[in-house]
This record gives sequence, structure tokens and C-alpha cells, in this order.
Amino acid sequence: MRAKVMIILGSGSDLKIAEKCIDKLEELKIPYDFKISSAHRTHQKVKYDVIEGTRKGIEVFIAIAGLAAHLPGVIASFTHRPVIGVPVESKLDGLDALYSCTQMPFPAPVATVGIDRGDNAAILAAQIIGTYDKDMREKIHNLRVSYKNKVYDSEKEILDKLNGDYIQKDFIPYDYEEIEDNDNGNFNVEPLSPEECPDIALILGSNSDMTIAKKTSKLFDRMKISYDLTVLSPIRHPKKFQEHMIKMKNAKLFIGVSGLSSQVTGSIAGSSERVVIGVPCDIELVGNDSLLSMVSMPTGAPVATVGINNGKNCAILAGEILAISNKKIEKELTRLKYKTANL
Repeated sequence: MRAKVMIILGSGSDLKIAEKCIDKLEELKIPYDFKISSAHRTHQKVKYDVIEGTRKGIEVFIAIAGLAAHLPGVIASFTHRPVIGVPVESKLDGLDALYSCTQMPFPAPVATVGIDRGDNAAILAAQIIGTYDKDMREKIHNLRVSYKNKVYDSEKEILDKLNGDYIQKDFIPYDYEEIEDNDNGNFNVEPLSPEECPDIALILGSNSDMTIAKKTSKLFDRMKISYDLTVLSPIRHPKKFQEHMIKMKNAKLFIGVSGLSSQVTGSIAGSSERVVIGVPCDIELVGNDSLLSMVSMPTGAPVATVGINNGKNCAILAGEILAISNKKIEKELTRLKYKTANL
């Protein structure tokens, strides 16, 4: 087996977080490599591992680090493969590591997941591999179904235990399977075929996000990546949003650009099993509300979050993901990334 994922820890003290990641990679049967290497204390080792790993076919790097958490960024500087950052809670409730992972300069994006979410890092890696691997998409689907069933089972279990005098346990009787089977029956729309569907579905929560989205789409044009750009709020237009998600079902990945509570990315992640990249926008609270809402997703529904207003890094990350299986995109991506970085 050839390793497809390389896990790199900044310190052995981060092993518990790495174990969450390892458990999920084992469950999904994804071959992986494991390293411990510090961005500050063993810089040359990090460089060697990443360059050699890229040369030998590593498709996704997962970097786990706390405190200043420079490790994911250092890895991103030496490869054109996607880097997933897992910030670890050590000081400042992990926010120092979270900001360090997300707020990367162009063109070195880090696809950041929630603090201590090694499990979501592994699932995101699987989704990235699933952009070209049908069998992996099936494994992700089965995993998502298991998480869904846990919610249904927990409701049944708790209802059985509740014995209040006024609780109406059968107020809305339903069959769980019917809910899933009939969900798409309310919409008069069909998915675009894989041949018709663009590679990327780019969804904005508001027209005010267009400036950020244009930075993203401009780089897609340079990398020759097909995309659809739509302004559609899942809160203001929930039915239209669901119809659009059905239509774009065969997109290879989704991008949500939004501010405030960032319901766009959460709604996408709840509606699709594909990779979701999130670009938080600075509307209120210096964009912190949007950033924290995007990145802090529950197990099974990760959002690969980049820095606030950083539409350009979002485009590079999307290019890195698609370039794994597309040599033409890889050629344009590496020309853009390495020329800009002057490496």
C-alpha cells in the first residue's frame, strides 16, 4: 500500500489528537504515514519529510500543532498538495493555534478544522481523496449515515426515558426512513450530470461578499477550473438553496463565502458529502464570528476554513485538491503557486 496521507505532529504531546485522526483513517482504510517534527526545532526535517512525501505520492498532509502552530504553514510552503491544519488547545483556549493555522498569506493556504478535531481532519482528507475516488465517496456516505442514525437512535432512547405528565411522545408520528427517502420529493429539480456540472459550486451568502468571491473566481480562470457562482442565502431562501444543492450535486467541491454566523457553509456541509471550503468574511466582530462558526463543525461535517476575507487562498486550496487527479490543473497551479512564492 502506498501512503496517501501524512500526519505530522509538532510535538509528541499532541498524540491524543492524532489518535482521533488515526482511528478515522483506519476506519476508512486510508493508508497513511506518521511523523513528529517541529517547525521551529527540526525545520530541516519538516522540509525533507514534506518534499519527499510529495515526491512519493502523498496526496494530503495533516498537520497537528498548538501554541503558535506554525507547522501547518511551514508544510504548506513546501508542497502543492492540500494541507489540513488541526489547531490544538494548549493556551488561550486554542485560539492562538487556530488563528495561526487559518491566517496564512497567499499562496500557502491551510485547510483548518476545529480545535482538537483530529477526527474531522481525517474525514476531510477522505473527502479530498473522494474527489476522484468513487469507492472513497461510498465510505464517506456510509460514515455519514452512521452519524445520522446515531441522532435518530438517541432521540428514541431519550424519549423512552422521559416520563413527564404532559409530554406528547407521538405528537408528530413519523418513520425515520421516510424522512430521508422523501426529502428530495419536494423539489422540482434534477442534478446536472457529471459532464454538465462545473468542478466547483461557489455560493455566496450575500452580494456584499462578491468582492471576496471575485478574487477567488479570477484565480479559477487562471487555473482553468470550471465553476458556478451563485448568491443564495439558506436563511432567506431555504427552498431555493436546497434546489441549488440538488442541481450542483455532482460538483467536485463546494465553496461557501459568507460573514456573520456563516450559515452558508454549515448548510452546504449538511446537504453534501463533498469537500466544503469556507471563506469567512469581515462584516461584524472583525470576522471572528464568521471564522469560529465555520471552523467549529461537528464530527462528520468538516469545513476546510481559510483566513478571513482570503478568497485567493481559497482558490489555491481548491486548485491543490483538484490537481491531485488533474495534471492540467496541477501544471497551472504549480506555475502560479511557486512563481508567486518565489521558490
